[in-house]
Amino acid sequence: MEIPPLKIADFVIGSRLFVGTGKYLRDGEPDYELMQRALTASGCQVVTVAVRRERLYDKQGRSLLDFLDLTRYTILPNTAGCFTAEDAIRSARLGRELLEGLGNPGARWVKLEVLGDKKTLLPDPVETIRAAQTLLQEGFIVLAYANDDPILCQRLKAAGCASVMPLGSPIGCGQGVLNPNNIRIILEQLKEDDPDYPVIVDAGVGTASDVTIAMELGADGVLLNTGIAGARDPVMMARAMRHALEAGYWAFRAGRIPRKLYASASSPMEGRIAPTVAR
Repeated sequence: MEIPPLKIADFVIGSRLFVGTGKYLRDGEPDYELMQRALTASGCQVVTVAVRRERLYDKQGRSLLDFLDLTRYTILPNTAGCFTAEDAIRSARLGRELLEGLGNPGARWVKLEVLGDKKTLLPDPVETIRAAQTLLQEGFIVLAYANDDPILCQRLKAAGCASVMPLGSPIGCGQGVLNPNNIRIILEQLKEDDPDYPVIVDAGVGTASDVTIAMELGADGVLLNTGIAGARDPVMMARAMRHALEAGYWAFRAGRIPRKLYASASSPMEGRIAPTVAR
């Protein structure tokens, strides 16, 4: 059974796994061939590109975009590396201009990321909302990266963001979903009057089970980069992430059994063979 597509604004996406293009390295230089193989193994349809941070050309003059099939992938430009609303807005505009020139539909949207400091790389709530308001006025479809703060996520949705993307844990840390209760609350509140509103867990994924956990909480998708690019075998890990997302999606809808303090026998006690009585 196929997982149904995800709808974000007027985008319809077959794969709910969003994958980044950074950190695929060999001898300190981008390994675009490895990136290609990992993206294929992940089954993703949306790939993110950091407009400000990404090295669009390596020492050999090769462009990252030359290694992305723009007829196959929708590019999601992101504003990674920005620490003010102004920088994020400028990066979003650059991403739109670049992709419009290439004819890719990703020109119409942006993953908004405004960070608070260089050590924690946690989102700056105030600057994120400021940037979102401006970009929405300029016609962008905004997917907003946010702290796992239910109030902030509500504010971003109310501002008009097409999707809110709460973090599982800090960028690149590999700790998975550290605060599942907050993710549950965010999902409950954002979907209360809009069950189809897309909530995507973003950042902190270290391995396949982290993806499954995010989806078992009810997330609509997962965005990751380091968990694949930093693995010993990125292609194998990408394949694992793909299957983990599918498992978590169906497990959430199947409904897990309740947790109990004591054992509950798989077979009923009634009708069992009577114990032997010692003579």
